[in-house]
Amino acid sequence: MTATLHVTFRVGNATYAVAASDVLHLESYDTATHVPGAPSYVAGLVQVRGRLVPVIDLRIRFGLPPADASAPGPPASQAAIDRRVVVLQLGTRVAGLVVDSAREVLKIEDTAFERPPEIVVHQTAGFVKAVATVAKRMYLLVDLPRILGEELDHG
Repeated sequence: MTATLHVTFRVGNATYAVAASDVLHLESYDTATHVPGAPSYVAGLVQVRGRLVPVIDLRIRFGLPPADASAPGPPASQAAIDRRVVVLQLGTRVAGLVVDSAREVLKIEDTAFERPPEIVVHQTAGFVKAVATVAKRMYLLVDLPRILGEELDHG
């Protein structure tokens, strides 16, 4: 069996995973510079280690309320402290995902991933390409090209 390292992160009540090989680094997130005319889920641009990086707010991309909306969970101040940008590279393109929290790198057996039920594929607009359960925790593997495609084609 082959296992692959994944960076895991939370958005809303779900835990997602992305191959660690696609992740350059994790950064704290405070705010981004708004880009006029960008889709609503594009938070804007951030400066990361000397590079301008477009960032996508996954809460907005996934149809969830913004992080600052009052919702059950940790106090807003704690939620703001936990927010991260997962900086990714796909080919020559670099982009960031704004997530509620990201801290764990996990080795997941390739055989643990299975195709999600069709209704999940349909309802998530194809953003979730596989699901794995490890130690009774569920991880949704995101389809990065699908999430990043539009922004990367223009920037």
